[in-house]
Amino acid sequence: MQKYADKYLVVNPWRIIEQNFDPERNNVSESIFSLGNEYMGIRGYFEEGYSGGSFLGSYFNGVYEIGEDAAALHYKGIVKQTHFMINALDWLYTRISLEGENLDLATSKIRDYERVLDLKTGILSRSFTWETSKGKLLHICFERFVSMTSPKHGCQRITFKALNFDGQVEVSMGLDFNTIHRSTGKNYWNCPKVHGDEAAISIMGKTSITEQKIYSAAVVTSTQALDKAVVEREKYIGYEFRVKAVQGIEVNIDKLVLNYVEKDKSIDESDLWAEGTKLAEELLTASYAEEKKKHSSYWERVWDTSDITIEGDLENQQGIRYCIFQMHQTYHGEDPTLNIGAKGLTGEAYNGHTFWDTETYCLPFYIFNNPKAARNLLEYRYNTLEQALERAKQLDCEGACYPIATLNGREACTLWQHASLQFQPSTAVAYGIFHYVKITGDKEFLYEMGCETLIQICRFLATRGDWSGRTGEFGYFGVMGPDEFQMMVNNNCYTNYMAKKTFEYTIDVIREMKDNAAEKLQALFAKLDFSESEINNWTKMVNKMRIPLDKATGIYEQHDGYFDLPHVDINKIPVEDFPLYNHWSYDRIYRNDMIKQPDVLMFMFLYSEDFSLESKRVNYEFYEPRCIHESSLSPSIHSIFASELGKHREAFEFFKFATRMDLDNYNRNTNEGLHTTSIAASWVNIVYGFGGMRSDGNYIKMNPSIPKEWQSYSFKILYKGSVVSVSVNKEAVKVKVNSGQKVSLNIYGSNYEIDEDGIILPLPERQKG
Repeated sequence: MQKYADKYLVVNPWRIIEQNFDPERNNVSESIFSLGNEYMGIRGYFEEGYSGGSFLGSYFNGVYEIGEDAAALHYKGIVKQTHFMINALDWLYTRISLEGENLDLATSKIRDYERVLDLKTGILSRSFTWETSKGKLLHICFERFVSMTSPKHGCQRITFKALNFDGQVEVSMGLDFNTIHRSTGKNYWNCPKVHGDEAAISIMGKTSITEQKIYSAAVVTSTQALDKAVVEREKYIGYEFRVKAVQGIEVNIDKLVLNYVEKDKSIDESDLWAEGTKLAEELLTASYAEEKKKHSSYWERVWDTSDITIEGDLENQQGIRYCIFQMHQTYHGEDPTLNIGAKGLTGEAYNGHTFWDTETYCLPFYIFNNPKAARNLLEYRYNTLEQALERAKQLDCEGACYPIATLNGREACTLWQHASLQFQPSTAVAYGIFHYVKITGDKEFLYEMGCETLIQICRFLATRGDWSGRTGEFGYFGVMGPDEFQMMVNNNCYTNYMAKKTFEYTIDVIREMKDNAAEKLQALFAKLDFSESEINNWTKMVNKMRIPLDKATGIYEQHDGYFDLPHVDINKIPVEDFPLYNHWSYDRIYRNDMIKQPDVLMFMFLYSEDFSLESKRVNYEFYEPRCIHESSLSPSIHSIFASELGKHREAFEFFKFATRMDLDNYNRNTNEGLHTTSIAASWVNIVYGFGGMRSDGNYIKMNPSIPKEWQSYSFKILYKGSVVSVSVNKEAVKVKVNSGQKVSLNIYGSNYEIDEDGIILPLPERQKG
């Protein structure tokens, strides 16, 4: 069961470096060197073409197609129609040849290969020397970025330098919609219009069923005059030209691209073309250098407020910065109609869908680094409330049931045991509202959007639950909790506990609005046809909610009957059997007490203040040996618990591959795309684990510890408008406000007012790893 690293990248605190191209690792590298800016994402494929194994992926957030699942048509409540993010425009398309010989790293002879992702600037570069069959040496450097300041812009530069000859290099550069969706082997694009002239090329792509559209335009310039010929073929527009190569002289070719997405199919093609053409005019006066400068300045500001430093562990220093980089790339709050897919915009696994991971694992990162983005993620849920209401009706319930997997707000999962039995997204949305408002104090959001969402979630929870005929307790029957190895169980403890907390919080919000926003509340009650009897009903459910607990041991039973299940010693499972989904029959997985990921421990983490240290200890020691961490999200929660319980060696062991899950391909599936929500969990692991931060109570608590392997570490959080830095070494903890007003924090059990002078406290012996 042991996971181990596949190490091939150079360890560097600010750069991801690949030296000596390895075809066997190419698909993994394409994921690792992915770039994105929330609006669009591009895998790290070779723009010049590659005839070996490659996963050419280009994605636009929220652009999807629809598929049918005919088998689901026979049963009510089972999803009849799925949808999925599709592979889109290859705006980096390039082909290079010299004296009739094509550049292709699968067959060409190259030397001095290096690829570098600079985390400080957000620039990806790749360079090597190409030796042709005739002995000509051409040094080539490719550089690219997707702009963080102009989200619709993608930028590409190619630099040629002839080392031992003078001659002509033939180049093709274009915009190509002939991309193949990897999982289906299909192309989903039609191209109703293209245009090209000396100044620019442009093309429009339209999806087959959803009729979403992308207008793309490109301007190609160079440090030498180019005689560009426009080339048009099916779903492609581009240029062909020759570059004069003079020995020892560098030549730059710059390509600036505008990609404009229109998801509303009612927008006419001619209107989109006109708007896209207008937007593309700015490319004519822009320059690669200017775009690069603005983009790099954005990243400089990010690192000023979001950096985490680690002294004494260079691998995890590189790893956590890579994670922070990817989180900002994936989402930074530009558009509340977008969300975060489990693979971000780096691959097609999980179909680009959003899961409950967003509110439980990703949201804390944004709450403490980019509150605007956190709010927008919750606004996405409000904007898809109508679809959640429809889903509840499909399940014979009232209110709003948020989907287990979605892009457009509708349930996309055709596996009934997940789509119909798991309610983690609904209670996670409620938790996200609770957590966001508690930290930011954003009452406007709570009163305008949050309360309505909460009420509709509670209506679903009230009608999906039921009363035990034997005990008279309220609970949930025929469900699946976060542990997806236990299906169709009764009274999953996580489900019941989170429902109880959702009812309680919603009732508290309604009471608060009665005092502070009575008119808004009355308008909301009228809109929802809400009556006080619903509150009374929810209160009864709260008071009678079944929370399975063995009072003698203090262990929460994961669900009714869990303690009776046959025990499996997970340490005796052969490593060759993992992942179990691929090697065990589906029903075999459900017949024992082995768990996939934290379930009881998960709600104890989210509502940490509700539980004593001893309660956490007995539950951790019971459930940890039963967990196989089949989910990449699992180790971080266990590391956080181990750290809080003083099990510092265990904490570090669980943490070890958190920041390098993808860099070292621990799960052997990085080729499918990055583990984006697990990347968020690595930030949570450091801040909530070693930093000991807790944020579900009335004030922020911190109980920092330090692993034995580290000399020091530091992190920053944005709290109440102030940037607060926490620095920990072997002897002391220093907390101060870097910018902003003083804040109140609880550190090691005592309250402090923290300002720019900060405080220094001795590190307790129990907190030393």
